Amino acid sequence: MSESTSRLLLEQLIGFATVSRDSNLELIAFIRDYLAERGVESELFYNQERTKANLFATIGPRDRGGIVLSGHTDVVPVEGQAWSIEPFRLTEREGRLYGRGTADMKGFIASVLAAVPTFLERPLTIPVHLAFSYDEEVGCLGVRPMLAELEKRRHRPRLCLIGEPTELKPVLGHKGKLAMRCQVQGAACHSAYAPYGVNAIEYAARLIGKLGEIGAELAMPERHDERFDPPFSTVQTGTIKGGRALNIVPAECEFDFEVRALPDFDARQVADELQSFAETELLPQMRAVQAGTGIRLQPLSAYPGLATSADSEAAQLLALLSGSTEFGTVAFGTEGGLFDQAGIPTVVCGPGSMDQGHKPDEFISLEQLAGCDAMLRRLALHLQSGASLL
Repeated sequence: MSESTSRLLLEQLIGFATVSRDSNLELIAFIRDYLAERGVESELFYNQERTKANLFATIGPRDRGGIVLSGHTDVVPVEGQAWSIEPFRLTEREGRLYGRGTADMKGFIASVLAAVPTFLERPLTIPVHLAFSYDEEVGCLGVRPMLAELEKRRHRPRLCLIGEPTELKPVLGHKGKLAMRCQVQGAACHSAYAPYGVNAIEYAARLIGKLGEIGAELAMPERHDERFDPPFSTVQTGTIKGGRALNIVPAECEFDFEVRALPDFDARQVADELQSFAETELLPQMRAVQAGTGIRLQPLSAYPGLATSADSEAAQLLALLSGSTEFGTVAFGTEGGLFDQAGIPTVVCGPGSMDQGHKPDEFISLEQLAGCDAMLRRLALHLQSGASLL
């Protein structure tokens, strides 16, 4: 395995414009063919429309659990961003490789694929599984059918390493997320007779105010976990729309909000508290004016947090591979909580920085890519040694 191999593979991967709204099948076919040329079979797990797929492959014995190397193939859009280079063509400048997905997270996938010949050089005593998913960027949606299948298998993987960009620092935790939409159905009338209507925007404002109160309660010092930044669960409203004209009492308003929850906090409690407030405080007032009014909460997406123990086998292996026991957390979410819920303890460590992710002129340094290559070489040597994971 060499840096040039990883770079060449990354150049090819960046050429696939796998924005979440689009298909990833061409990229998945490229990876499948790359593995097949080296004698490695792949399983594909399609979405219902068969326009996207997860890929799962195993190198080594199939009669025991091993380590999953996991990454998502989708990237965020580039529209509305001021790129100085073509986002879906790799550009090298002063030791940096630019392109959409270089950091988040095709750099890791390129290193994993470059490591395949090393994994194949000698028979592994412990298998390596490759798991590449779709639709991570829109709520960690795509990986779920693949995980549902892995849960059924007799020899479930023993642990998972997700290569999200952490600058190759070992990470054991992140917050979970719940995204919700609230739709308020009021009753329109001429604004000169406003008391005879039900102003959906004003009731939405009261609901948003309630979310602010809940967020303030969650931020109380006694609810802090200093491993995270910020050290508490957060609530924020991200979008709102409603109303047609200033002289019409608005009949509709909707807003989207999210909860970023510490791993030990159930984000659904926020939605439940808002629903209770709506039913006990607001709906009686609204329906006293117009019986057909209502408030509806609708989940958009959710994924669990991650909090792997520093004493776990997964954490100890990550310390061995990264050369550090300075375990940390990240502010962004990953598929790690879903792997963990499927009974596969999970850690996070990958090349690049999320400071560059989702931005114009996204990049990964050649140094970080080489560091990831070296980490995977250490993993290969460890798994070929005949020892257990630790």
